Amino acid sequence: MSAPSRPDPSTDELRATIALAVPVVLVQVGLMLMGVVDTLMVGHVSATMLAAVALGNLYFFTVSIFGMGTLMALDPIVAQAIGARDEESVARAMQRGLVLVVVMAAFTALLMAPAPLVLTAFRQPAEIVPDASRYVRISISGLLPFFAFVVLRQSLQAMGRVAPIVWTIVAANATNVALNWVLIFGHLGVEPLGVAGSAIATAISRWLMTLLLVVVSWKHVHPFLVPVRAEVWRRAPLWRMLKLGAPIGAQQTLEGAAFGAIGLLMGTIGIVPMAAHQIALSLAALTFMVPLGVASAAAVRVGRAIGAGDEARARGAIRAAYVCGIGFMAATAVVFLAFPVALARAFTGDASVVALAAVLIPVAGVFQVFDGAQAVGAGVLRGAGDTTVPFWLMLAAYWLLGVPVSVLLGFRTRLGAVGLWWGFVVSLSVVAVVLFARIVVVFKRELRRVVIDAH
Repeated sequence: MSAPSRPDPSTDELRATIALAVPVVLVQVGLMLMGVVDTLMVGHVSATMLAAVALGNLYFFTVSIFGMGTLMALDPIVAQAIGARDEESVARAMQRGLVLVVVMAAFTALLMAPAPLVLTAFRQPAEIVPDASRYVRISISGLLPFFAFVVLRQSLQAMGRVAPIVWTIVAANATNVALNWVLIFGHLGVEPLGVAGSAIATAISRWLMTLLLVVVSWKHVHPFLVPVRAEVWRRAPLWRMLKLGAPIGAQQTLEGAAFGAIGLLMGTIGIVPMAAHQIALSLAALTFMVPLGVASAAAVRVGRAIGAGDEARARGAIRAAYVCGIGFMAATAVVFLAFPVALARAFTGDASVVALAAVLIPVAGVFQVFDGAQAVGAGVLRGAGDTTVPFWLMLAAYWLLGVPVSVLLGFRTRLGAVGLWWGFVVSLSVVAVVLFARIVVVFKRELRRVVIDAH
């Protein structure tokens, strides 16, 4: 009589992935909302201030994304250590993450300091550069807690403790709204500060966000933060952690820069194409929050399975992540393809903008399926600790293929703005395919934990 077959872990992993991804998505949206609220509230003062805050917030995230991505080295290290029930490795990873926070904050602050020169060099409107630069420089004061929050968030996600993060984000956003109301408009006897008030409110909210997360999650993180381990200061493990995380930061920077480059190119065509581009991109960015959350969940689930030495569960986690990520994006793609005009009209009544946006939105419906697949693929590989090869693959796909194709179709054919967007389809589809191929290669080998404390 044959032994009973082991049940497929994919179903359990599907439930676990969804349970982890949903709160992660809420947290991601909450982080975005702080900048959106700043823009919306200051817009009630003047359109010039609105543009300045929007530009300043864009500059902040464009510059800080490398540091955020680098700190995601904690995903494979902590998740795999938890899977292996190696609490000392979790503690060392979290404490080293906080050391890297100081390094990343200092590096990012140096990039933010010359904001007036950079914005002027990129020919931004002269009337908004001073206020946008002021917003960026005030935001520097919130870098340290912003990056520390990333360390705590990634670690708690790896532990499966996401509720404290969600409640913290809700409190931080409520605080940001209240402080914006006081500081922007000058309520409660405070002098109205406009753009500066908006930046101060967000910086304070980021400090509160991190301190509150420490408090509400203290029982979970206390054993890993206290006492400070002597090995934390060793340069070799810190360097290995930086080498693991830097390609993640570079990947995310490359992707953001590619989308930013297409936006700048769109602006050279005209105001209507730029407005239509922003509408379609806003819709795509909103739906992308879901596969981004799934990617984080995949990094955790795959990492924990590898740490436990359970290859079957790791493969189950991969299947679950792809089902969730691609399944959601395929469903929303149907909406984009079926109702482009209605979606465009939700943003504007300008007939010319609606007409062009209604052409771009279906293209977004096509590329976002691949966008979801590449996000999931990157998350899976991050969970396995494979970060360097994906960086080179994404560099080639975005900048040696995707952007040139966009330029070719946008400026050498009659497609114009639509041609620029078909370049997205090319680059994202190639990234999705090559990352999946990389997963096949990686998971054919014997899976081993990421080594940080080599002896």
